[in-house]
Amino acid sequence: MADQNYDYDVLVIGSGPGGYVAAIRAGQLGMKTACVESRETLGGTCLNVGCIPSKALLHGSELFEEAAGGTLAKFGVNTGKVSLDLDTMMGEKSTAVKELTGGIEMLFKKNKVTWLKGRGSFVDAHTVKVGDDTVTAKNIVIATGSSVTPLPGVEIDNDKGIVVDSTGALKLPKVPDHMVVIGGGVIGLELGSVWRRLGAKVTVVEFLDQLLPGMDGEVRKEAAKLFKKQGMELKLSTKVTGVEVKGKKATLSLEPAEGGDAETLDADCVLVAIGRKPNTDGLGLDAIGLETNQRGQIEIDEDFSTKIDGVWAVGDVVPGPMLAHKAEDEGIAVAENIAGMTGIVNHAIIPSVVYTMPEIAGVGLTKEAAEEAGYNVKTGKFLMVANSRAKTNRDTDGFVKIIADKDTDRVLGAWIISSLAGTMIAEIALAMEFGTTSEDIAYTCHAHPTHSEAIKEAAMAVQGKPIHM
Repeated sequence: MADQNYDYDVLVIGSGPGGYVAAIRAGQLGMKTACVESRETLGGTCLNVGCIPSKALLHGSELFEEAAGGTLAKFGVNTGKVSLDLDTMMGEKSTAVKELTGGIEMLFKKNKVTWLKGRGSFVDAHTVKVGDDTVTAKNIVIATGSSVTPLPGVEIDNDKGIVVDSTGALKLPKVPDHMVVIGGGVIGLELGSVWRRLGAKVTVVEFLDQLLPGMDGEVRKEAAKLFKKQGMELKLSTKVTGVEVKGKKATLSLEPAEGGDAETLDADCVLVAIGRKPNTDGLGLDAIGLETNQRGQIEIDEDFSTKIDGVWAVGDVVPGPMLAHKAEDEGIAVAENIAGMTGIVNHAIIPSVVYTMPEIAGVGLTKEAAEEAGYNVKTGKFLMVANSRAKTNRDTDGFVKIIADKDTDRVLGAWIISSLAGTMIAEIALAMEFGTTSEDIAYTCHAHPTHSEAIKEAAMAVQGKPIHM
């Protein structure tokens, strides 16, 4: 039942995974709900220029490489001369985006959520200006997401397609001869792998001494080996001090991270992928006395409420990993909390996936983090080369690694490199949610032959008794 003193019970600012899910859940719970979004389509960065279009290109480029690289021929599928139609591949990407963003619009209508088109900014704690209009709400949820972190002194121009961010890298008009990716994190590696498969030479420049910060140390080392094997050039412990564009070429200035002799590197496309920052500019947070922390994030309590009564926040704009599924879970939880229910997100069990080939996935603690936290750690590892289904499919790169507490056998985390790692990690996340032990997984029957048997075997390896290795 709507509160007559306000236009809406719940007003969500932003329609990304956190925002649109919060709005839909609030509508399901009977609250009069609106969602503010300035894009022409719903879904935020993820659906429009992030997770979804990148996966379409990753899949398309994998199919191209399978055909052009001889994988299909190895299995007796002879295609003749293989050529790339980039426009068609981009068209398939656009179709997927259109279907999914349109699907959210349909779900808004189904759940009686009003879409207020325009940018939202606070007038006070219960009033938001949207374009020329002003609306009031008893509860306001900030779900404005994040945007690309700029590299000082490097100007991005996605339309020219020479120095681009992740948005520009999704719509390049042609395959670059040489792409330099600044940043060895998830986004840079995913998009770099797309263009490498389609024929570009790809060089990854990373400031740290390993790729994929935050992931398990063994996974980081193995990932570097695999990307090198696939043809990527890696320049680790290297910083970019400048990028100069002349005509249709860019020249990067590089030097060792710890200082030393400078060098230059020429490219016809530079992808800046050094991270993302919360979107709080233009929200008018000062009008309600809400400041951000040193990282630009909005601090929240366990129920996702801010220090301002009636104002809540979820997703990339609050502390924690900047992941769409984390935002979605928070969106459900905040709506339930507003409705007087108990909405909870277990932030210790948020899986993360790198959608390269093979995929890289993890959940829970790394071995290093577990030891740092004081656990008596034992691990079990099983190589995909010993897995029957991986053998038949000829995709034997990678392993499953399970980290457990030696004293209680409780699973603390898991890390997987495999073609199906993103799907496989869900089993571990579910198991951890129920406080499972490695023995529980080891004695759970897994279908044969499947990639998931490697999880069972890794759990058996924690016990010191893998069968097939």
